[in-house]
Amino acid sequence: MTIKPIKNKKDHEAALKKIETIFDAKPNTPDSDLLDILVALVEAYEQKHFNIASPNPIEAIKFRMEQLGIKQSDLAEAMGGRNRVSEILNGKRELTAKMMRELHKKFNVPAESLLA
Repeated sequence: MTIKPIKNKKDHEAALKKIETIFDAKPNTPDSDLLDILVALVEAYEQKHFNIASPNPIEAIKFRMEQLGIKQSDLAEAMGGRNRVSEILNGKRELTAKMMRELHKKFNVPAESLLA
């Protein structure tokens, strides 16, 4: 395969197909080198053409709660109490910078999602 920039949908699809065929390439082989290059090209193309917006802060918190299997009450210490958690998750109150730092530190909620 000739390596070239991905400029359109056809190039993108061809690169993805090639990636599928060499996905299990052994390390330090020509195929694994090609795989690394194609993945980088595909990522660059997708970032430019398929930019996905970060989730809103509330959705990010709820998603993380689901991932960790935690309840609203588990967030109380980080957010200033049970009532405050309820107000935040129901959109009645805004997150403060302190809450964002605590949620990121204690529950690893991505900071960029909390700041969105």
